[in-house]
Amino acid sequence: MNRYPWTWKIGGPHKHESCGNPRIIGILNVTGDSFYDGGRYLSRDPALEQARRMFELGAEIIDVGGESTRPGAEPVQADLEIARVVPVIRGLAARLPGALISVDTYKASVARAAVDAGAHLVNDVSAGLLDEKMLDTVAGLGAGYVIMHMRGKPRTMQQDTHYENLTGEIYDFFAARLERAAASGIDTERIALDPGIGFGKSAGDNYRLIAGLGEFFSLGRPLVVGPSRKSFMALAGQPDPEDRLEGTLAACTVATLAGADYLRVHDAGPVSRAVAVAGQFLARGVRAGIPGGKP
Repeated sequence: MNRYPWTWKIGGPHKHESCGNPRIIGILNVTGDSFYDGGRYLSRDPALEQARRMFELGAEIIDVGGESTRPGAEPVQADLEIARVVPVIRGLAARLPGALISVDTYKASVARAAVDAGAHLVNDVSAGLLDEKMLDTVAGLGAGYVIMHMRGKPRTMQQDTHYENLTGEIYDFFAARLERAAASGIDTERIALDPGIGFGKSAGDNYRLIAGLGEFFSLGRPLVVGPSRKSFMALAGQPDPEDRLEGTLAACTVATLAGADYLRVHDAGPVSRAVAVAGQFLARGVRAGIPGGKP
């Protein structure tokens, strides 16, 4: 299946064009309860230092999150989330002017505060379904927007992981949300799509979803994949997030060969190096037999 070229207008004058290798999105959780790095970057200075390291190691986008969306996570009030992310985003805008900044939130008020502080795009795990003001807010801000597939809410998303047609149902979800976003005034070129690895999927389905990214090519939008250190790797004998670096590299390599455009990860340096090698296979027309992979 051929890949359609795309442009992603990330925010203001910033835009990315389709290219060979995935770009890296560095995860920066300023939370106390995220499944892997919760509590490590709660204060501003350690968070900014981690962002600097990720940027220098190849992350072009830094994704700042103030609420954990791990399975079973408790929600955070918007004012607390704003208090966590805004000082970090302001610091990033001042200290790393070459980095693009994302805010990981499903709340419209947090999105507005983050963009006002210097963020370029909004990464919304709910695709606008958990806050009815989100789509109109993003449209008014002119920010980039990531639509992610998730069932229900983070607290409940793993209670229903059965699909009759995994990629078909997610494809239909994306098509409907793209239409709804356009009706709200969001330019389609401002949107990227994330199939939501670990968000309402069984462990086995996450593997199938990563390998089957080609099913979404005809939507014409860049694809964001976030496999980093997630629990589906327990199926391969890696139950501890601390021990899932190699699993993350394997998943990111498969995602690269299958057609991912962005990889959202904790380990920017190792993933950047792995993707550089995987990209050499693509440059030589090798797909490793992955259905729907890049030609």
